[in-house]
Amino acid sequence: MDIPRRTFGRTGWQVSEIGFGAWAIGGSWGEVTEDDARATLHAALDSGVTFLDTADVYGDGRSERLIRAVLAERGDLGRAPGARPVVATKAGRRLDPHVAEGYTEAALGGFIDRSRDNLGMDTLDLLQLHCPPREVYEHAGVFDALDRFVEAGRIRHWGVSVETVEEAMRALDRPNLASIQIIYNLFRQKPAEALFPLARERGVAVIVRVPLASGLLTGKMSAQSTFAADDHRAFNRAGEAFDVGETFAGVPFEAGLEAVEALRPLVPEGASMAQWALRWILMEEAVSVVIPGARRPDQARANAGAADLAPLPPETMEAARAIYLEHVAPHVHHRW
Repeated sequence: MDIPRRTFGRTGWQVSEIGFGAWAIGGSWGEVTEDDARATLHAALDSGVTFLDTADVYGDGRSERLIRAVLAERGDLGRAPGARPVVATKAGRRLDPHVAEGYTEAALGGFIDRSRDNLGMDTLDLLQLHCPPREVYEHAGVFDALDRFVEAGRIRHWGVSVETVEEAMRALDRPNLASIQIIYNLFRQKPAEALFPLARERGVAVIVRVPLASGLLTGKMSAQSTFAADDHRAFNRAGEAFDVGETFAGVPFEAGLEAVEALRPLVPEGASMAQWALRWILMEEAVSVVIPGARRPDQARANAGAADLAPLPPETMEAARAIYLEHVAPHVHHRW
């Protein structure tokens, strides 16, 4: 399968418009065996995925090590990005406490070197600050340190993973910013209003995470759905462990179910709701890559299949916007 490519900001990379988010194979989504995780990664890559997103805290490095193992099995370790999939990782959330003062050059350097070991790469393709405290965006020294890591060959490019549009707008003021990762989906439409046009103007790549609102936008959940104790959809519904916006995109579960039912008639015959929801995201030209997660090979293949859907007609886009404004925006638009 050949997934269409998009330009990844100013990096010179062309990446598959559908990537792979490796949080679920690391942890916090219920149990995934190592065999299943490897098979899922292989399925994504066999389907044409050329962009993998991970983080040092996903399973305390497990996700990064799984990516290393699969790339090694495929003979890709040692190749340059482009000749192999681009791998993006993140750093910062290992800090305890997770405070702005912890974002020192020494701490970041330690995290970078640990990820280099986990991934088996002398130079990380893309290092993203992992949803740092808001104060970090005001500290020029943090970003100067990232520039020095580039000069030293420890990373090729750096970006930020953010919680809010406001944080993303602050990050855009940094001249060497390569990418912004942000939540954008049918339940979180605010980034398209001001952020995306500015990111395009400045040549900054946009990585879209949580595209299916933690599974709500698969259309397969109901009021009776249950989740394992180690699944963030069970333990983080009120933001007990991290930002609540990362779980169900911050939408109360019951409100999300109502919105899904309102959206369901818009899904074309022959497509799953998940594929349609991914195609909706790809209608936004500023998006460089969307990174749905998967825990099974069939899920990875189905996600990749969203690239085959035809562009959505204007009337569908308008109807989806109206449903967002009625059912979802009051819960999320002002917060993120």
